[in-house]
Amino acid sequence: MDTAPPAHPVPTTALPEANRRRVATAAALASAVEWYDYFVFGIAAALVLGDLYFPAGSPTAGVLASFATFAVGFLARPLGGIVAGQLGDKRGRKPMLVLALTLMGLATTGIGLLPTYDTIGVAAPILLVALRVVQGVAVGAQWGGAMLLATEYAPEGKRGVYGSVVQLGVPIGVVTANSVFLLAGAFTTDGEFAAWAWRVPFLIGLFVLVLAWYIHTKVEETPEFREAEKALAEKEKSEQSSPLRTIMRDHLGTVLLAGGSFAVNTATFYILITGVLDYTTRELDMKRGAVLTVSLCVSLTQLVLIPASAALSDRVGRIRIYAFGAAGIALWAVPMFLLIDTGSLLWLAVSTFVASCFLSIMYGPQAALFAELFTPEMRYTGASLGYQIAAVCGGGLAPFVMVLLLETTGTSMAVSGYIIGLAVIALLSIKVLADRARSR
Repeated sequence: MDTAPPAHPVPTTALPEANRRRVATAAALASAVEWYDYFVFGIAAALVLGDLYFPAGSPTAGVLASFATFAVGFLARPLGGIVAGQLGDKRGRKPMLVLALTLMGLATTGIGLLPTYDTIGVAAPILLVALRVVQGVAVGAQWGGAMLLATEYAPEGKRGVYGSVVQLGVPIGVVTANSVFLLAGAFTTDGEFAAWAWRVPFLIGLFVLVLAWYIHTKVEETPEFREAEKALAEKEKSEQSSPLRTIMRDHLGTVLLAGGSFAVNTATFYILITGVLDYTTRELDMKRGAVLTVSLCVSLTQLVLIPASAALSDRVGRIRIYAFGAAGIALWAVPMFLLIDTGSLLWLAVSTFVASCFLSIMYGPQAALFAELFTPEMRYTGASLGYQIAAVCGGGLAPFVMVLLLETTGTSMAVSGYIIGLAVIALLSIKVLADRARSR
């Protein structure tokens, strides 16, 4: 596959190194706290939300309803990406990131305070869905803003590395969310955990508002956006321009290819952190704390692998590294579930560790790759849409699809087939993107 540079490399500007580090740190923290807030819902959905907010029917029906609510957040993500992308390409990256963090903090705290079905009846699941939608809008708006703050401040030859600091927010969020749930479970009984301790991880999310204030007051807009803003202002004098309209008219294929290339990553990731948590505890009778500990330890390895793969992509090309990760996910899908099905904690750790390695190899260069697919005046919109399409088609539905496949087929190999199908789509999408880069 071709490893030629993408069509729209991100230019750099001479900036003080301290300023770069401050912006990169703020972007990484924004990503980490946003994903923490988002992931605590996924873990709670696998452990308690089905019983507390969807009590009617069988345990499987409750889990399906809980995972359906989890998926609703993903359906809302493109809306956040579209709105924030439009405004972020016209008004700036920083304001949209601050707004996204504020929305996420308020929604996550709201879930932590929400009464259950036994207290307020059907209003409880309705409000839960509404707050999950707000979470989805927030995370859909956040990724593009944090990613562009990092990559548009990056020095020449280090865009992959700078973009990866935002990607590190995912494993940091997973590790933190798992740690808080482990602590909540360790210091309470099962009854206390179901009664109130599960709310603690959501209430901690309120601290995201402090970070929103810091970014608002201490972080400057990216220099590249300021240059694009001047060009956009001149253009708007003669015509009404819209980044979304331009994307839909001239670059929709690129957006769809970006989404198709990444759906397998998001699907496999959410299968591992939520679907497998439900499957191993409900179907294989494994201990909740042990499974959460495995997930936490595996996520720690991503803190090394994500920046390493991003740095390698700066040297040998993003497409090559990205495609290698996608191929690895396809090849590991069957062995992964054969090992999980043994019910052994050791083999669970091995299977998820190897899968996590391939996910990290893809995820490291992804931020820089998506940024380089679009020019600055449409980059927030285009990159966000590509990412959020992948999130909807892959991540949001994956835990629900996994439970459904397990119930209808009775075998985890159906889930492996689902992952392989998405991996084939990813490899085909990557090939087309590579061919386009080579033809330019």
